[in-house]
Amino acid sequence: MSTRPTSLMRQDSAYRIGHQSHDVRRVQTASSLHRAPVTTKVNIKQLEVFSSVWISVRAQKSLGLVGGTPNYVPVDGFQGPDVPARLYHYSSDGRLFAYALPSVVRIYQAEGAKLLQELSLPNVIELKFSPRGTYISTWERPVKLEDGAQHKNLRVFSASTGEELISFTQKSQEGWDLQYTISESHAIRLVAQEVQIFQPAGWSKGVVDKLKVEGASMVSLSPGLHPSIAVFVAEKKGAPASVKIYGLASLNSPPTCQKTFYKADRAQIKWNSIGTQVLVLTQTEVDNSNKSYYGETGMYLLSAAGNFDCRVALDKEGPIHDVMWSPNSKEFGVVYGYMPAKTMLFDQRVRTLHDFGSSPHNFISFNPQGRLLALAGFGNLAGKIDVFDRRTLQKVCTIDAPNTSFCEWSPDGRFLLTATLSPRLRVDNGLKIWHCTGPLVHVQAIEELYQASWRPTPVENIAPFGQHIPPAPQPSESVRDMTLTAKPATTKPAGAYRPPGARGLATPAIFKREDEGGAPRVPTNGTATPPRGYSRSPAPPGAVNGNGYGGGKRHVPGAPKSPSPGPDNQDKKLRKKKDKKKDREANGAANGAAAGGEPTARPSIEIKVNGVQTPPAESSVPPTPGGDGALDPAAKKIRNLNKKLKAIDELKEKARRGERLEATQLKKIDGEAEIRKELAALGSS
Repeated sequence: MSTRPTSLMRQDSAYRIGHQSHDVRRVQTASSLHRAPVTTKVNIKQLEVFSSVWISVRAQKSLGLVGGTPNYVPVDGFQGPDVPARLYHYSSDGRLFAYALPSVVRIYQAEGAKLLQELSLPNVIELKFSPRGTYISTWERPVKLEDGAQHKNLRVFSASTGEELISFTQKSQEGWDLQYTISESHAIRLVAQEVQIFQPAGWSKGVVDKLKVEGASMVSLSPGLHPSIAVFVAEKKGAPASVKIYGLASLNSPPTCQKTFYKADRAQIKWNSIGTQVLVLTQTEVDNSNKSYYGETGMYLLSAAGNFDCRVALDKEGPIHDVMWSPNSKEFGVVYGYMPAKTMLFDQRVRTLHDFGSSPHNFISFNPQGRLLALAGFGNLAGKIDVFDRRTLQKVCTIDAPNTSFCEWSPDGRFLLTATLSPRLRVDNGLKIWHCTGPLVHVQAIEELYQASWRPTPVENIAPFGQHIPPAPQPSESVRDMTLTAKPATTKPAGAYRPPGARGLATPAIFKREDEGGAPRVPTNGTATPPRGYSRSPAPPGAVNGNGYGGGKRHVPGAPKSPSPGPDNQDKKLRKKKDKKKDREANGAANGAAAGGEPTARPSIEIKVNGVQTPPAESSVPPTPGGDGALDPAAKKIRNLNKKLKAIDELKEKARRGERLEATQLKKIDGEAEIRKELAALGSS
């Protein structure tokens, strides 16, 4: 089963929402078919195929098939293996089912669970069917052979006969399989900057065509009746990255579309379901602006015909968490920006269709019919799923599914499967089935669950969704049992911890999320604490030290300033050097006085107060900088009143931020008018 990442970033290791490709539509339950209004005819054969559906689960000690609504009981006729399975996989039409054991691969006809082939292949850790289920590919870790020959660890077999048709050496597990056209007429593979073309009907012919692109690091074959090949070249040594699109039938011709751009060390290529347009998500390994640990991301839209290409401009700073095409191939949704992330819906010309606002989401998924849209926050987020109706753009429900590591729509678009998988989480493993209107209809706890999914079902075998959202079926016995045995949840205070002195008050805007009415996120240039709108340092505004922070100590409102504040990180050696110099000067002055001489006096400091020149001090001892000896009583009074006004201004700033003020501080603010009157009387502005 392939995994669909929620973002381009390395934090995928922190939260990963795995699921199979959304181009493959999956299961519909039998009961929901009878409840949904049907506007087109569905023949009896389609109903029979549709009625036998199930959910597949793979745990540490078991592999099972579970029936759908309403009973969710094990499927009759399927006997699980005696040893733990490493993985399982369905063909895209749900007709075939295969799983890998440590020493063998078994292929079943899904309907009736009939064993078709058993391949003696040890150590297989990846397997995949071709689009029509004609071929099955397996991959095992490469090893060194005793005779020095290359290990052919990628093998292609006939799913019906079990015959090995061709084999390759494939070192990397990423992008290990061949890519087939939807008709299986051609298959492609990237080997050392060269795209090799095969014809599966004649594997023995080997490579029938090739395309060499210097620096190619990724290739993607489009779906649809007229397939194209998109080739990505990463940025290297100052040369920009590029994406080039070639027609599969005309590889020797110039590319039909190409675009170059910078800041792209890696990329993901996402085609729409008919293969006419492609989204390219780019990512750098390092963010040079130090705003993100995970690098910078970007997104571009290209047309296979070459008549349109552009950068997708996003109006919020931050990473791109997830993107998905609608099944109609005419629109796509993007979740992007620092948390709370923003979700937008665009058309095929990157025109905004709808803004879903900012919420803690990092996952987006259309149901197979494109009627419903799920926005969720998994991984290190709370696990809430918001379901929207695409027609009305109104929220249908909110589902609370904490600790979810896998989420997938059923092919009929009426149910969501969520699962907690190992090794992402090793506790509370299991799966839950939710109706699209919100109710939980089935729950099953499974120890050390590693894989879960619906059985795929062809789109033509699925009844239309209908004009109205169908009602939820009755929950299974497991939900009723869980309700009876569940302990009453203890109510915990919502939100972050608040000290006793701040409880019962409104949360200051600086601590609120953007979707809760707080201020928009301000870039911090890599620092953990957002910049404040005021200065806590006595240093002049804009004065910074070498580390980019204010150079002075924290200033307490109302307290006298230090006469000569120095930076907190002042060099100790420099301070000692200055102290020694002062000691030498003092000793020299004392020795001169003892010898009958007079120490040389420093020039007196003359200070202007209100434009009046004050006379120098009579004493030969120089006044202390910032001291009171050189000021007359009026100047002292003005200075003290200005200090009080500054303290009042700081208290007002605190009040504007929603901080709680003491009664004495409020009284100090009330006395501002009197202080200004005194200053006016003393002749100070």
